[in-house]
Amino acid sequence: MALTVPVGLSRLANMEVHFRPEIESRLQELAAKSGRTPDDLIEDAMATYLQELAQTREMLDGRYDDLKSGRVRPVDGEQAFAELRRKSEERRAR
Repeated sequence: MALTVPVGLSRLANMEVHFRPEIESRLQELAAKSGRTPDDLIEDAMATYLQELAQTREMLDGRYDDLKSGRVRPVDGEQAFAELRRKSEERRAR
């Protein structure tokens, strides 16, 4: 008998989530069309969202580290857009 639950096997208790009526309606419609339960759809959506959020956080942390270390230098947004507009105008003029 184990006295603690292994970290990889821990689970949250069931959770109640409240949606706006239009979201609830779309969820019920998708569940009916797909033959899956609303709970399964929500669990899949949350798993995907959390995975994408973790990947985004990792990417942003890496970019921040690159800036902090000097491996890359920041680019002024206004200058970057001005350069894009200039190149676009040059292409149209050809």
